Amino acid sequence: MTIRKITCAVAALALAFAVHAAEAAEIQWFGQSALKITTPGGKVIIVDPFITKNPKTPKELKDLKKLGKVDLVMITHGHGDHVGDSVEIAKMNNAKIVLNADMGRTFATLGWIGMKQLVRINKSGPVKPIGDGITITMVRAEHSSEVVYTDDKKKQSMHPGGEPAGYIIKLEDGYTIYHAGDTGVFADMKFIAEYYKPDVAFLPIGGWFTMDPTHAAYAVKNLLKTKTVVPFHYGTFGLLKGTPAEFKAALGNFPTNVVVMKLGETRTFK
Repeated sequence: MTIRKITCAVAALALAFAVHAAEAAEIQWFGQSALKITTPGGKVIIVDPFITKNPKTPKELKDLKKLGKVDLVMITHGHGDHVGDSVEIAKMNNAKIVLNADMGRTFATLGWIGMKQLVRINKSGPVKPIGDGITITMVRAEHSSEVVYTDDKKKQSMHPGGEPAGYIIKLEDGYTIYHAGDTGVFADMKFIAEYYKPDVAFLPIGGWFTMDPTHAAYAVKNLLKTKTVVPFHYGTFGLLKGTPAEFKAALGNFPTNVVVMKLGETRTFK
């Protein structure tokens, strides 16, 4: 091989490395716990898509067609501000929905969506519903779960929502996201930190139904110790009074990067 060919080959490898290194996850926040994750490989995952009825989601983002192609929908638990538009998005895209096994049975029994489109899992059983590069693992959350069904006469009935959960989402490049769902503090957060080693944790701070800023800060400082934390699930409704400023104050000098996202904002995480 000539020197010129070797030089060209090295340059090609360097360019390929630079392009690969530039790839990173992009995450958009719609308010509450609704995230759109675009992976380094171009897959799109929607978690807890409370969008069209979310009072804090910017108006221009409420058109679900603007989400583009969605490869996977994930739901942490059965409350309406987390189930949100999941069924409609899944049907629009012929995408599967990851959710706890019992809630999946409820969805199918109520006729919302067929079993073939559901990925019914439970905690600690990793799955790869959109290919080998992305691994989804359900983990514990300390909360409640139920599914509300409204019939044609506007009468509501309650149905099993299974157990609430969080998710570990490991992407193609190994970058690992912890979506905590709705939760209080629990000691197994230490296990989540040690075993899954998330690069970023999305944590509720609103209070009342979930951790408030002080409890969330305790979880970060003493259990998770994640290098990057994004607070969410606050300010959407009157009872969710916790704020990012209170969260930062409770963290004090603890060395974690707190990323406060604006409603509708997309950020790169790597």
